[in-house]
Amino acid sequence: MLSPHRPLRIVAVSGGLQRPSRAATLCEHLLDLIGEHVPSEPHLVELGELAPQLAGALWRSQLPGAAEQALATVEQADVLVVATPVYRGSYTGLFKHFFDFIHQDALVDTPTLLAATGGSERHALMIDHQLRPLFSFFQARTLPLGVYATDKDFADGRVHDEALLQRARLAVQRALPLLALSHCPAPVPAETADAL
Repeated sequence: MLSPHRPLRIVAVSGGLQRPSRAATLCEHLLDLIGEHVPSEPHLVELGELAPQLAGALWRSQLPGAAEQALATVEQADVLVVATPVYRGSYTGLFKHFFDFIHQDALVDTPTLLAATGGSERHALMIDHQLRPLFSFFQARTLPLGVYATDKDFADGRVHDEALLQRARLAVQRALPLLALSHCPAPVPAETADAL
């Protein structure tokens, strides 16, 4: 049960394979926006850094410590932010490989903000056609608005396009009611309360 006084553990996962990564930049921007509204402990997992450890593993037991720690961090998140580059119409293979190791019940009811980056606007529906079904499998609470960015939306390692900035702000604003629910202690069942 969450303490109402404990900051939310907000974990972002970037599926970007290179550095600098637009997906990681978008993750950091969304973490900052959420942090403006709720007390939080942000953490960014960059899959590009874990690629050598993930690539040869077929089972979670084969993963080295850093990869296992990244998985545990995601599984313990109060709120999840995910962003991946679009590769051939979907998320990257490394992004899927990482989430294949996540326990299937670990993200149940976890508020999850979906984001993606791509070379053009034609890939924007990937969020709803690819990412949303993946996190529906985990029974995560995918948040109402996704955030999609193209290459032209970034400059000097930052998000700079005004339309994207507004979309990101709106996505976070729409998410706040669900984030508040995740920060409230679960109600005590009546039979339990009577016994206290």
